[in-house]
Amino acid sequence: MLSAIFFFNYKGEVLISRTFRPDVKRSIADLFRIHVITAPQVRSPVTVVDNLSFYHVKHDNIYIVAAARANVNDSVKANFTLIYELLDEVMDFGFPQITDVDTLKQYVTTESVRAEGGGASAADAAKITIQATGATSWRRPDIKYRRNEVFIDVVEDVNLLMSNKGTSYPVRLDRDQGGGGASSPGVLQAADRVGKCLIICKEARRHFRLSVPPVRQVGRFDAERTISFTPPDGEFELMRYRAQEGLLLPFKIHPVVNYISQTRLEYKINLKAQFPRKFTATGVVVRIPTPPNTVAVNGIGTFANGHGRAKYVAADNCIVWKYDPAHHGTMEMDMNAEADLTATFEKKPWTRPPITMDFVVPMFTASGVQVRFLKVFEKSNYETVKWVRYHAKAGSYQFRF
Repeated sequence: MLSAIFFFNYKGEVLISRTFRPDVKRSIADLFRIHVITAPQVRSPVTVVDNLSFYHVKHDNIYIVAAARANVNDSVKANFTLIYELLDEVMDFGFPQITDVDTLKQYVTTESVRAEGGGASAADAAKITIQATGATSWRRPDIKYRRNEVFIDVVEDVNLLMSNKGTSYPVRLDRDQGGGGASSPGVLQAADRVGKCLIICKEARRHFRLSVPPVRQVGRFDAERTISFTPPDGEFELMRYRAQEGLLLPFKIHPVVNYISQTRLEYKINLKAQFPRKFTATGVVVRIPTPPNTVAVNGIGTFANGHGRAKYVAADNCIVWKYDPAHHGTMEMDMNAEADLTATFEKKPWTRPPITMDFVVPMFTASGVQVRFLKVFEKSNYETVKWVRYHAKAGSYQFRF
């Protein structure tokens, strides 16, 4: 379980970085630079510094580095009983037996992963053969609840890297989409206590790519935009999709950054919400990079509907601009500041890392995808409570300047 990946040059400068988990910050690159790159006595490809493990390979003059907080070896040792029990259920005489996660949860009785209700009952255990070989092994028969509910959550991560020309065309290439252009990967998550379901989606944009588990039947999606499926009991992922064109980007940043002198840098940042006014965004945070030789940041101020606050965080080499309370659609804000720099003889100019954003916009999708109809089919025709919710949030949301 990796927390971050870095690419360094031979001087220890970060060329590319990506953090995956909140347990590390980009500033951990300094630890690797100090303890590995500038320490010629280090020969091991694995180095542990302050409970942080660095795994690295050097190719020519490039260091490829992975960082992780978790000790995988300790995790295996601590859970060897669970691993043995999983192997006994998954394989029988060398042949695959049960591989469905929801089914395994019912029969793996190790205390740390005990399913709700204390594991499988005798009646459940009697059905194990049918569960393992039947057409719907992911759902036990005869499930009954006093209240039947279906929750569909449409969650989108909005990813882009905007060029410094200020155009609205995202230039980020997503490694999973197989092509260039915008990427808005999303997922439909569901929590069900019902039987068979049918969902009709409104696909407002073209070029959707679907990735679905085998328990879903999506053969009619291209023609009819419908998805029929038999859900497992409990929460599960229905499908993943990617929209590459026609996205409504929630926010746009117009940055102006100029050197007033060799020791002073001026920032003028304009932030505009592009989603409709009826929606509101929460958790809006803008991180504006500063040069490594920054001594202090002065004159930080916000204006034009200014309820935001900004401060210089020296440890992360950036100005952190937060907006509270909720940010309404079409709202526009500005932030200005001046950075004091130390004189340096470094000939290489500052690389200007991109400005990054965090945000959450409930009940909104950047792709325009919409669940128009949700129908539940069950032999007894019982009534079902149905909920559909939307959720757009920042993935890797960056603007160059």
